[in-house]
This record gives sequence, C-alpha cells and structure tokens, in this order.
Amino acid sequence: MKTFPELFILLLIAVIVLLFRRNPGEGVYKFVVGNATRIYDKYAPYSFKTVREKAIELGQEYNSRQYLTQVLIFGGVAAVIGYFYFYSIIIAALYAIIAISFIPYLAYLRCQRIYSEYIFEQIQTYTTNVIMEFNTTQSFVKSLEGVRDSGILENPVLEDVKKMIDMSYQNGTIDESIQYFNDKYPYYMVKNMHQLFLQITKEGARDSGQALENMSLDIDALVEGVYRDQMDRKNFHGRFIRFGLILYLLVIVLRYMLGEENYIELLDIWYVQIILHAVVIINAFFLVSGEKYYNEDVGVE
Repeated sequence: MKTFPELFILLLIAVIVLLFRRNPGEGVYKFVVGNATRIYDKYAPYSFKTVREKAIELGQEYNSRQYLTQVLIFGGVAAVIGYFYFYSIIIAALYAIIAISFIPYLAYLRCQRIYSEYIFEQIQTYTTNVIMEFNTTQSFVKSLEGVRDSGILENPVLEDVKKMIDMSYQNGTIDESIQYFNDKYPYYMVKNMHQLFLQITKEGARDSGQALENMSLDIDALVEGVYRDQMDRKNFHGRFIRFGLILYLLVIVLRYMLGEENYIELLDIWYVQIILHAVVIINAFFLVSGEKYYNEDVGVE
C-alpha cells in the first residue's frame, strides 16, 4: 500500500505530465510562469507591484534565467541537506519544494530594498535642492516649483511635490502640504527641514541663510551615515549567509564522525528525527531573518 508522501509525489508527477500534454508547444515552464504572472498581476498588493515595476525600470529585477538559477540552487541545496540529514528522497523533495517556495518572498524583500534605496536618493535630492532654491526665492512654495521644474525628481516623489504645491495654493498655507509629505516619507531629514521652513514662514528668522546652511550640513551627515550603514549591511550579509550554511554542515560532519551505520540507527529514534527537523527549521528561520534585516528600509529612522 502506498504511503501518503509517495502518493503525493505520484500525483505531482501526474499533474506535470498533464500540463505538458496540454501545452506541448509552449512548454511546462513557460506555461507555469505565464499563469503565475497573471495571478500575481491580479491579486498582488499594489505596493508590491509598484516596487517591482521600479526595480524593472532601474534594471535591477532578475530575469527568468536568474530566477531559474535561484530555483536550482535553493532546491538543490535543500534536497542535499534533506537527504544527508534523513536518508530519505521524500524528505529531500519536500525540503526542496519548501525552499523554492521562499523565492517569491525573497524577491519581495529585494525589490523593497531596491525601491527604498531609490526613494531615499530621491528624498536626498528633494531636501538638498529645496534648500538651495529657498536661498534664491525666499519662498517655500516657489522653492517647490523650482525643484518641480528642474527635472531632477522622478515619480512618485515628483507627483507628491506637485500635490504639495496644489495643496499650498488651495489652502493658502503650507501646513497641510507639509503634513502630507511628512506622512508619506517619514524621514528625519524631511521632518526637520519642513519644521525649519514652518518656523521661517510663520515666525520669521533674522538669519535664515545660516539656519539652512546648518540644515544642509545635518542632511549631509545623515546621508553619509545611511550609506555607511548600507555598506556595513552588505558586508554583514555575505558573512551571515556563509555562517548559516556552515551551521547546516555541522550535522553532516557529525554523521561522518559517528559512521554511516550508527547514524542510520539514530534516525530510527523518533526524537532524533524531531531534533534534526528542528535544526533545519531554526537555521532556515535564522537565514530568512537575516535576509529581512539586510533588505529593511533604507534611511527611515
């Protein structure tokens, strides 16, 4: 009598064969990818669509070959770990499937990082140039218009600057437009600069030029700190991945130290199986958490 895992594998093979029979000219891979893309476009959150489109626009989104390489690497490494830990092709296949299923989530994290870095660069450009424009115009709204017309900003920041200008003219004050931008882009450099402009506009300032110069220096220092943090994260990321993979090798080394026969005897004990699964799962959680930290928002304090 077939066990459940064996029946699952047979059912999976039957589905693949059926797909291939129904799409002989298109190919199973192209058929699956095409349908997955259509489902994604229909149900994916708008925010994820936005960041993925920007990653594509910046030329940093993976192509099909790179994603296929990821599938082979993730699936291959997980299958090797599953087999050498448990001597089971079924467990190796399940681990490979689970590992491959994490690829969309990792792609999401990477696109979020790319988008966050892009937005931070745009915000840096916005704050620096608004200060420069204000030194000439002595008007916050006129400064926004100068930055808008300069062609240095791109969407979505450009559209939000245009909305700030419209809100300022409609309301006759800059308060609501500043609050709108602060809520949309919660960066210290944005909030501090806008607070300074509110004080200059409402209370006046005897030496606004000096205050704005000090603000520019603060922004430069903050930006330098953010880029230094990016480099530190990148260096940490490579070491972290190597360390996580080495942890998986420890059990394989233990297997060779005990000898193959002794290790197989240990696998017959149920709690040893649970411990080994726990080692795999905890280390996988460790690696995924590291990936999340590496791809967290840039410049958002």
